[in-house]
Amino acid sequence: MKKFLKMIVGQILIVIMPKKAAALSGEGMTIDMGLTTRDRLIRYAILEKAKKKKDFETLSNLHQDYWVNKGEEYFSSGFNSNVLENFFIPKCSFLLDLLQEQLKLDSGQYNTLVEIGTGDGTILEHLSTKFPQINKFVGIDLSVVQIEANKKVFAKNSNLDFVASDGFEWIKKNGHDHMIIVTSRGVLEYFTQSKLQALFDELNKKRKIIFLAIEPTGVNHDFLKNPDSEIYGIENSFSHNYAQVFKNSDFILWHHSKELYSNSECCMNFIGAKN
Repeated sequence: MKKFLKMIVGQILIVIMPKKAAALSGEGMTIDMGLTTRDRLIRYAILEKAKKKKDFETLSNLHQDYWVNKGEEYFSSGFNSNVLENFFIPKCSFLLDLLQEQLKLDSGQYNTLVEIGTGDGTILEHLSTKFPQINKFVGIDLSVVQIEANKKVFAKNSNLDFVASDGFEWIKKNGHDHMIIVTSRGVLEYFTQSKLQALFDELNKKRKIIFLAIEPTGVNHDFLKNPDSEIYGIENSFSHNYAQVFKNSDFILWHHSKELYSNSECCMNFIGAKN
């Protein structure tokens, strides 16, 4: 009943305040941080309508608009602070150790590591200290403001390069052999299934690609019953069948584990793949 009432009130607000609803949509609405009660109700109605229609494209566009327009605000707010110390180092270091083993087994020289969805750049800087044999680290993010901030913060580290771009578009223009791609704690979950498949297909055109994907999936997503992507969670992002999507693009998984994340709606997947 509570959800029904929220939907009704939100729909009424959209009708009587169409300009406000359009403005909220244009800014993106992945996270309701800083929104008034009124704006949260409008957000709820817009997202629920798209979810009910299984309109992945609309939801993906809303997510992209959010990170373009609100990314810097999100990272500077402290709402999600110390991700490196509180999550990445304690939870993901084992995956970096496994990556080092993969690099030792491979005779190829991996000279570029790319982090799609770099945020405040702290994880990319950490990766540069863990893999000194790699000479170029590229951090890609949709937020121009955040990227400019990163350039100033990490100006003394000549190995780091920050670029404001869509990750897929950057890969299409700049991708090359012997690259390592990293996403951490929810980046690919904002890609539609078709765009995710296209990204992996594009990467597979290159030789010697390694992908580390640290991504959430819905805890109730049964991949045997539904191998396709599902809309899940309070953000209405996408739970992808990563094992299958990688396989479709001829990638081999050299590691895949997962654990229940801080809330009960998702599991965090730790995936290492190569072509």
